[in-house]
Amino acid sequence: MTKRLLILKTGSTLESLRASVGDFDDWIQSAMGLATSDTICSSVFLGEELPPLETLAGIVVTGSPAMVTDGARWNQIAMLYLIEAVEQGLPILGICYGHQLLAQALGGRVDYHPKGREIGTVAVTRLAVELDDPLLGDTPNCFVAHTTHSQSVITLPKQAQVLARSEHDAHQCFRVGKNVWGVQFHPEFDAQIMRTYITERAGDLMVEGLDSEKILAAVQETPESTRVLRTFAKISGFD
Repeated sequence: MTKRLLILKTGSTLESLRASVGDFDDWIQSAMGLATSDTICSSVFLGEELPPLETLAGIVVTGSPAMVTDGARWNQIAMLYLIEAVEQGLPILGICYGHQLLAQALGGRVDYHPKGREIGTVAVTRLAVELDDPLLGDTPNCFVAHTTHSQSVITLPKQAQVLARSEHDAHQCFRVGKNVWGVQFHPEFDAQIMRTYITERAGDLMVEGLDSEKILAAVQETPESTRVLRTFAKISGFD
């Protein structure tokens, strides 16, 4: 039996983007360079069944407009599934909401960031203690990545190692064991997707005291962070 990579979908992107350029799962698959036959997508937030772990080569957990602290029933289903996947040694990558969900499943704590929202293309700095990490590989010590989130991993799981941070968020990337990672940033976003998020959130940003025009002006492509997805595909056994 050929094993596939699960895209565990925890939500969908903005309606305007879905209509024009697809959804989180489409962008992840494309950035990984995988064929449709290499992946399976299960929308746990819609009640779709999750596949048996023994059929999988790895798992990517998507972002979501939901909040982890809302405590939706499907959150618990997803967390129990991820705990079992960790115990079985499957490679796992959590992205944004997926990063937070994975951290909470493993004993960390998620909540609203005390400094508020982080959005736009930001500088991410790797920590010197883990410069040989398999996922980040030859990523520069400082690289840029796209972010959009109001909640963060406030407390990491005890067994987690911080790999990277931004000025706003101390836990931009963490690892548990040899092959489980969470990234707060969005490696699947391109510059146009990021601009759309900023534009559609402009009203909220103004209320929060953030300058959407300044944030828009700083948007750029993020090839180093996007490369993380192709690297994870290789870690999961896809060349």
